[in-house]
Amino acid sequence: MGRASMRSLLAQGPTRAGGSGERIRRKGGDVGNSKVVFLDVDGTLVNERGLVPDSAQRAVREARANGHLVFLCTGRSPAELWPEILDIGFDGLVAGSGAFVEIGKEVLVHRCLTDRDVDHVLSFFGSRHVDFYFQANDGIYATRDVRERLRRLIGGSVRDLEVLAELEHGLFGFVDAIKVDADPYATLITKVIYLFSDVPLDDLRAEFAGSFVVIPSSVPLFGPNSGEMMLPGVNKATGIDALLEHLGVDRTDTIAIGDGYNDLEMLEHVGVGVAMGNAPKPVKDIADEVTTSVDEDGIRLSFLRHGLMDT
Repeated sequence: MGRASMRSLLAQGPTRAGGSGERIRRKGGDVGNSKVVFLDVDGTLVNERGLVPDSAQRAVREARANGHLVFLCTGRSPAELWPEILDIGFDGLVAGSGAFVEIGKEVLVHRCLTDRDVDHVLSFFGSRHVDFYFQANDGIYATRDVRERLRRLIGGSVRDLEVLAELEHGLFGFVDAIKVDADPYATLITKVIYLFSDVPLDDLRAEFAGSFVVIPSSVPLFGPNSGEMMLPGVNKATGIDALLEHLGVDRTDTIAIGDGYNDLEMLEHVGVGVAMGNAPKPVKDIADEVTTSVDEDGIRLSFLRHGLMDT
């Protein structure tokens, strides 16, 4: 199959979010007092070491047991969601900041870059020696240098053996998922992440105007000169809309929790938008509420406030 025809097809695949098709409410079903909850991953569900606090795991499981639907809504690709996250159990996911939407075993949305987009990214960042990687459902595509630099960045300054062990189970799983020197034209790329760039954000936005929306990175570890590049008209809010239309659920019955710049549309769009305590000021300003940080039980406290769990 040629590149063009491959990119024009809707990608199908097995569920990655631990959801059960039987418990998902379809169009016309009675939602009652149940809520539909959307959770960001980095900085919201997962702490800076790449781990999910026990309180957040318990909150998700209790909310689902109480009849609420809980979805991941993340900038990550499915390949970056390792088992420690997915095994918590979710009803589906919005991944790649809205480029990929899946509920149960059904793919609702899969938007991807054209070959021309890939050419542009390779040429621009390659000529300026800026590190970057491509996100796809089947993996993360980068050079060997990028993978090793990320490994040094994550573990290089850690001296505490306990923290290092946590990183091995958390963020290093992301680094190990990187496909080194693989062909990005042979897959469906959904998003671009650039790292440690000396090109100003405004210059990047001008360069890729019309092709990408460029925002600061949602991962603090990557630093202020890193960012995300998404297709125009694709964001977490558009992914949420695809799910809600499929379920026949009104936005007034939705809650979202996030902490990053790629959460802005989501927090403004849902019935109740909750910012984490570790979120930057622009994210807190747009949210309806602010909870505590990841390691201060932010998700659990928000779930309790909205009656999604009992204790």
